[in-house]
Amino acid sequence: MNLFLTGVFWVVGVMLVTAVLAVILRRARQRVGREANNEVAGQVFTVVGGVNVVIAAFVLISLFDAMDKAQDTAYEEANALVAVQWAGESLAEPDRSEVAKLTRSYATVVSEQEWPDMQAGLPISAEGWTLLSNLQTAVERAKTTTERQESSRVAAASQVWNVYQARQVRLNSAGSGVSSVVWFAIMVGSLMSVALMFMFGGPGVYSYAIIVSMLSGAIGLLLFAIYQLQNPFSGGASVGPDAFVSALARLSHGG
Repeated sequence: MNLFLTGVFWVVGVMLVTAVLAVILRRARQRVGREANNEVAGQVFTVVGGVNVVIAAFVLISLFDAMDKAQDTAYEEANALVAVQWAGESLAEPDRSEVAKLTRSYATVVSEQEWPDMQAGLPISAEGWTLLSNLQTAVERAKTTTERQESSRVAAASQVWNVYQARQVRLNSAGSGVSSVVWFAIMVGSLMSVALMFMFGGPGVYSYAIIVSMLSGAIGLLLFAIYQLQNPFSGGASVGPDAFVSALARLSHGG
């Protein structure tokens, strides 16, 4: 289902449930004396609702930053991989062909095997690490006979280290998500915020239902956004393997 339709159904569903519940509870409660709760309930709601919104907003902002960082890291890793092959072009055979082969194999494994696993939240196989280790070994053991070749070998080795660093950050991002403790705090805080709205009195039944549903809809929207962004490589705003697909095209054509 389309992301926007899923979000609409989610938010509208939460609003309808709380609206119906608000009408039932309002009609079941006494009609006299409800306004007396407003001052105390308002003070408690300000604290509980404020804390919950701050936590949710902080989590949402951190997830947005993590998604941007994951995308930047993917391009850094892919660009460093291309730079390895560029530097390896100055090496003598068979080292030059070996470096080119390993860079293409690594880009293929990342884009076609690792990315689907990251999107599904599955463990990443060791094949990518093995290829990267083999690439490092090939660069470190490359034989050089000129100063230019040695300079290129050193540059390639430096870029391999950059690939390693970016890869580690990417894999850490794929396994981060939102901890169960944070989810517990947000969910409990959201339930408490909506429950406190049932303590207020004043407006008519249907106006009251609309007010409660608007609050629950806003909270539901925050929860939906957090759920969609908790893994930067899956969900509605996922980071795709575009960087490695582009890098593989350049590697296949000699950079």
